[in-house]
Amino acid sequence: MVLGTANALNKLPNFDDLYDPSSRKHLLAGTYPTKAVLKNALSILENTLIKHGVNVLRPNLVPNCNQLFARDLGFVIDDLWIQANIIPHRAEELHGLRSLKQKIPINKQHILPDEVHVEGGDVLVHNDYIFVGVCTREDYSELLTARTNKAAVLALQSLFPNKKVKSFELIKSNFVPEQNALHLDCCFQPVGTKYAITCPKGFANPKEYQWLVRFFNHKHIFEVTPFEMSQMMCNVVSISPSIVVSDSSFTRLNHWLLQRGIMVEEIDFREVAKQGGLFRCVTMPLTRIR
Repeated sequence: MVLGTANALNKLPNFDDLYDPSSRKHLLAGTYPTKAVLKNALSILENTLIKHGVNVLRPNLVPNCNQLFARDLGFVIDDLWIQANIIPHRAEELHGLRSLKQKIPINKQHILPDEVHVEGGDVLVHNDYIFVGVCTREDYSELLTARTNKAAVLALQSLFPNKKVKSFELIKSNFVPEQNALHLDCCFQPVGTKYAITCPKGFANPKEYQWLVRFFNHKHIFEVTPFEMSQMMCNVVSISPSIVVSDSSFTRLNHWLLQRGIMVEEIDFREVAKQGGLFRCVTMPLTRIR
């Protein structure tokens, strides 16, 4: 998998250059994370992944660019790597994939049309399903936190006719972290073979959330509060169905996972969370071994 990097961060960003409510909140509060602490957290995660046999790749450096969240730049479904159409604020991040794209055969790469907006955090593959977080609000163009549109759902249905594509409308806010599900993986995450972590309030349509509850069965779901969602409690990453990387502060979640036979690798990722993402956000899997 590709693991994001903080090596190109050399100065504090300007408020107007930030595009998520958590980053804006911490910049105004004077608690925005430093390059040194971000690098250290990513280094610990890299060593943990390597310990479990993961081949870790890193992006090419793009000067003065925030390259933490590799997940959003592309995603793999079956054996096809799809380059995401990310928001213009993040376009430079794609230059960091230069070496990666040279390793992937051209016939295994797919570039989506410009009208298809999608970021990798909004796409979750679960067995025969592709779950997609979307925003279809009329003020879509004014929301920096709206990253994936309905055209992405239609494109994925066309690309993968043998998959079942299910979309979920997410809540969005440019300024209030507790009222914003930046991506689907910020309010929903399958873990193990039959469990899921969810934030019911992250879904704009209660009926769509109830479909998810029926799909997984309520007894197999760990529900988090809007505050816990803003702390990225849903955003763990699975190394395998039996191994999950989670934040060391998520004691309630980690205990629940352990009770269900899932090994938890705990890492302090609190500084990374200040930018509105966590473990799944900083990792882009390329191949999965079941």
